Amino acid sequence: MIIISSKEFRNKQKSYLDKVDEGLEVFIRRGKGKSYKIVPVKEDDDSLMSKEEFFAKIDEALEDAKQGKYKILTPEFRKELFGNL
Repeated sequence: MIIISSKEFRNKQKSYLDKVDEGLEVFIRRGKGKSYKIVPVKEDDDSLMSKEEFFAKIDEALEDAKQGKYKILTPEFRKELFGNL
C-alpha cells in the first residue's frame, strides 16, 4: 500500500497507475480528511455502462423473463454455479 499526495500523483501519474495495474493499492491524500483509492476498471465492467445501456440491458432481461428464458435458483443450481463458496 502506498499513500501519496495529489501533487505527487500528478507528477508521476503513469508510474502510480502502473503500480495499481501490478496489484498495489495506491491512496491519494488531498487536503485535510480527503483520500481516494485508485482502482482499475476493465472495459467489460458493467459500471462503465451509460444510463441508456443500463436500462436497455434491464429491458432485455425483462423481455427474456416474459418469454420464459430464465432459470429459478434452486439449491442444486446454486451449487452448480458457485460450487462450495
